Amino acid sequence: MTTSEQSTNASYALRDTIASDDTRRDDMLWQMAKKRVGFKWSIASYFFVNSFLVAVWFFSSRSYFWPIWPIMGWGLGLAFQYFDAYHGNRIFSAEQEYEKLKNQNK
Repeated sequence: MTTSEQSTNASYALRDTIASDDTRRDDMLWQMAKKRVGFKWSIASYFFVNSFLVAVWFFSSRSYFWPIWPIMGWGLGLAFQYFDAYHGNRIFSAEQEYEKLKNQNK
């Protein structure tokens, strides 16, 4: 194999590596976008359903504010969903750990 063939093969290998990295990055961005849209739908459902529950409480007994329990429970779940959709991929990121270890070993 000549030198020009070796450099051509090396450039093809580099191009394929870059393409696979771009594809992986696109897949990660797609997953993040789906999580964020799912969170937005969840927050809308949260407000509609809990508004209905508060209305039921208001027009029925108005004694003990029982809607607080689904509001707090569902709110806790929404907090976890928000964290996962907007911040979760950065805290447990393999790329960040790799860079941190790489910088420590310099």
